[in-house]
Amino acid sequence: MKKIGVIGSGFSGCIIANELAKTGKYIIDIYEARHHIGGNCYTEKDPETGVMVHAYGPHIFNTSKKDIWDYVNTLTSFKPYINRVKAVTDKGIFPLPINLRTINLFFGENFTPAEAETFIDSLADKTIADPQSFEEQALRFVGKALYENFFKGYTLKQWGIHPQHLPASILKRLPVRFTDDDNYYNSTYQGIPTSGYTPIFQKLLDHPHITLHLNKKFTRQTHGAAHDYIFYSGPIDAYFDYKIGKLQYRTLRFERHTQEGSFQGSAVVNYCQQEIPYTRISEHKFFTPWEHHTQTVYFKEYSSLAQDNDTPYYPIRLLDDKALLEAYEKLAVEEKKVSFMGRLGTYRYLDMDVVIAESLDIASKCATLPMEQWPTFPQSTSK
Repeated sequence: MKKIGVIGSGFSGCIIANELAKTGKYIIDIYEARHHIGGNCYTEKDPETGVMVHAYGPHIFNTSKKDIWDYVNTLTSFKPYINRVKAVTDKGIFPLPINLRTINLFFGENFTPAEAETFIDSLADKTIADPQSFEEQALRFVGKALYENFFKGYTLKQWGIHPQHLPASILKRLPVRFTDDDNYYNSTYQGIPTSGYTPIFQKLLDHPHITLHLNKKFTRQTHGAAHDYIFYSGPIDAYFDYKIGKLQYRTLRFERHTQEGSFQGSAVVNYCQQEIPYTRISEHKFFTPWEHHTQTVYFKEYSSLAQDNDTPYYPIRLLDDKALLEAYEKLAVEEKKVSFMGRLGTYRYLDMDVVIAESLDIASKCATLPMEQWPTFPQSTSK
């Protein structure tokens, strides 16, 4: 039987390991640098309050792909969950995404949907014909007042870069609705695992042909030579020992607080003012409203540029990063018997359902193709 090394125990690594193990053709070793499985989706019970905590920030599963929704429901039970986010601005607290209620509250009006759409269009800066930056896109999309209150300060804190230097594509993910719909996502299927995300990964790894190695950092020299093939979901630049430079990531720091009762009465509140150092506060017992807790635990979230020992969260993907990524991708294609996967391995911002779909797709190809033809990257990798 061929020996497969899988680096990382998030969705990418665990799905690949599970799918290959089920073929009966492979022995799989998973190497995880942390003390736990699940990557940034890891959940655990808070020891003081008993609340299920998303250890690396909130993860609300959402997808419009029925096959992916059906797949994750074979791994654990989900309960419906609608993510309703609030935004604290200089003018008060409002629902996000910006919707009809937000517009009426913010401007002190009582617009109908059609009136609100006309009004927002009147605020748009039509001198910007082809927005190139985040700032230009916002000004062209919603006008100065909404941009400065909801987006400018938050973006400066989240990315550490002025919105005029960020690509317009970042803002295109944020909708404006002319209804009272305050569901943060547009996806058809939305939910949170009843017992948290960790049982998903436990089930994926529960196979006699899979051996898990926690607190084990991967090295090409040690682990690469010991296996017939490697699936790598760590940072692509780290795989090559940063030989041509480091890609930039944002990292997060979480400041934990507990108290009796509730702190903010909802799961997520964004703080849009630049002078407030944290970007948002998440109160985790509201992610499991089917549970009952007398105490609460909440986390203030701080964003900063990732340093050597930090957990990377968000690829920055500015022009310099993209040029460096292309250079690493050329090295990756030349590398023999290695596939690069997931958010870190492909240096993309990916939602959970995309990671799952790509991992299942690669596993399907590996089941039918000879090892020499296994894909270096997921087919849907975008430049």
